[in-house]
Amino acid sequence: MAESSHPWSLGGALRGMFAKKTIDDETWDDLEDALISADFGPDVTDSVVTELRASVDLFRTTDPADLKRMLRETLEERLARLDPTLTLSARPAVVLVVGVNGVGKTTTIGKFAKFLANHGRSVVVGAADTFRAAAVEQLATWAERGGAQIVKPQQQGQDPASVAFQTVERAQRDGIDIVLIDTAGRLQTKSGLMDELAKIRRVIEKQAEIAEVLLVLDATTGQNGLAQAEAFIEHAGVTGLVLTKLDGSAKGGFVLAVQERTGIPIKLVGQGEGIGDLTGFTPHVFVQNLVG
Repeated sequence: MAESSHPWSLGGALRGMFAKKTIDDETWDDLEDALISADFGPDVTDSVVTELRASVDLFRTTDPADLKRMLRETLEERLARLDPTLTLSARPAVVLVVGVNGVGKTTTIGKFAKFLANHGRSVVVGAADTFRAAAVEQLATWAERGGAQIVKPQQQGQDPASVAFQTVERAQRDGIDIVLIDTAGRLQTKSGLMDELAKIRRVIEKQAEIAEVLLVLDATTGQNGLAQAEAFIEHAGVTGLVLTKLDGSAKGGFVLAVQERTGIPIKLVGQGEGIGDLTGFTPHVFVQNLVG
């Protein structure tokens, strides 16, 4: 994660704090403020600060450099509790991509196709968000940029499950490694949307196992975005999270907050607008960039 161009960043806030000569009451207040500002949320912030206070007492240190190292270790250990590995060994490996409209789902699919192509995998994308003609065209553009084939609806409003079926069929026929299925992010009712997803799952599972259900979240919307996505977590069998727009450490704490709140691992992070800006999630690297 690149150092933020955001005027406020966690790394910047911590630098001043850790430059002081000793750990005092002000240090703890500053640390708490910095974590809250970075969108860790009050619960995670309290629990991290409590853990660090205990470690500082245990080792009887007053050196801010020790506190910085402990903060890095604590965050890394907590992030690493869930396994970020993508499960894509089946052939074809079928991935459902879900999330509310506006989080960057379509662009994420194009970037994910590129990421997989860079690792030598062939990809076909299924445009199963058939209710928005613009979504299909946008997805076709991004699939092409990502080096993937695409299966589009034969007419607008075609049953999404039938598009998903045809996509898996294409992969099986042509020996394509990975299937990425785009799904609707909004229908008239939440229950209608979840029923639609359940139907897509049933249809696909008659042909192949579903390897992953990835929920795309916009990191800049933080806790609000997560609240919007709770229905997917409850009903869609989500196996991994993809965080988009994580282009600095201003909202970096949301990464830990979302994992701890959902119990679902972050598997991919998007850090910019380019086709190559989606990467696998590595807790160690993430924390180094976040804390400095």
